[in-house]
Amino acid sequence: MHNLISLELQQNSKSFEPFPSGSLPSLRISWKLSRLMSLRLTRTPLYPALTSITSLVELALVGYTVPFNFRKFTGFLNSNPDLQTITLDIQFNDRLPWVWAARTVSLPCLRYLSFTCADPTDARALLSSLYLPRGVSLEVVGSQANQCFELSSFLPSPTTPIQETLAPITTIMYQNDPRAVRFYGSDSRLSFRCSEFPFGTYSEFSLFPIATVREFHVKIDPYSDLSCPLSQLPALETLVLVGIPAFPTQAFAFLTEQPVLCPSLKTIAFFDCVLNSRAIRELEEGVAIRKNSAAAWLHRIVIVRKSGALPDHKLIRRLRNHVPYVDARIDDELPDLT
Repeated sequence: MHNLISLELQQNSKSFEPFPSGSLPSLRISWKLSRLMSLRLTRTPLYPALTSITSLVELALVGYTVPFNFRKFTGFLNSNPDLQTITLDIQFNDRLPWVWAARTVSLPCLRYLSFTCADPTDARALLSSLYLPRGVSLEVVGSQANQCFELSSFLPSPTTPIQETLAPITTIMYQNDPRAVRFYGSDSRLSFRCSEFPFGTYSEFSLFPIATVREFHVKIDPYSDLSCPLSQLPALETLVLVGIPAFPTQAFAFLTEQPVLCPSLKTIAFFDCVLNSRAIRELEEGVAIRKNSAAAWLHRIVIVRKSGALPDHKLIRRLRNHVPYVDARIDDELPDLT
């Protein structure tokens, strides 16, 4: 099969163990897979004949319960320098000392890496071993339920390689349930998901220089205090609130905080949120008070619902007395907010 370019093997039985000692039939392959570009294995052994491949562009290893040898696996990655996409749901059987900081695997073409792991030490080991090129998108997923891991547990220590790749960070997307945060750099992305985590801690913010963030999307419990994250985003220009079913009293107190939060804030967008008349009036009051502060005036308020009713048009008109542009529409996505 000299011309084979794609190979996908899947074992459907979830109870199947890829590497039980002495129980697997040997796979004697004489293929010279010099053109194989895509290898996707689901609960299927990474047979020795496959580890000799050096031409991969895409690699996916999913559903493994029996650990891999870390050194052999990173050696396999390093022998495929053209890899662009890597999707992993694996674990390692060895815990190496902290020599991981000396990066040993160079993947200059890498564009996307997704690593799902129960033990954050596995992700830390792998990411510490990689040279990360500009423009890469990283996705780290904590797969084990009922455990609260912070993003810092999964990243190299110090996080300098990730910081260098992301800098400058321009956009953050954050949500509580399920726990997820995304950091967007000028051309790179870091995404983190974990099944459970204490709400509203924003602990990930301390890992990165975020003074350059200009856009913040947040989906949180409606009673969460927005002052905490906003106080860390001095250059913020656009705030997007997502999927809040009802705003509590004083939800917009962040607009009247002293000293002023986010003095460069120009746009507030509400995507699929329920804004009743009281919330609109509180928003109006907050905007009016902010106009008398040293902060930049708000230029735009955007209200988008996927379905359901929009706020009363009379209330929308009242907002326009304080904000030059107020858009309210039924749509599946936000308009351009730049």
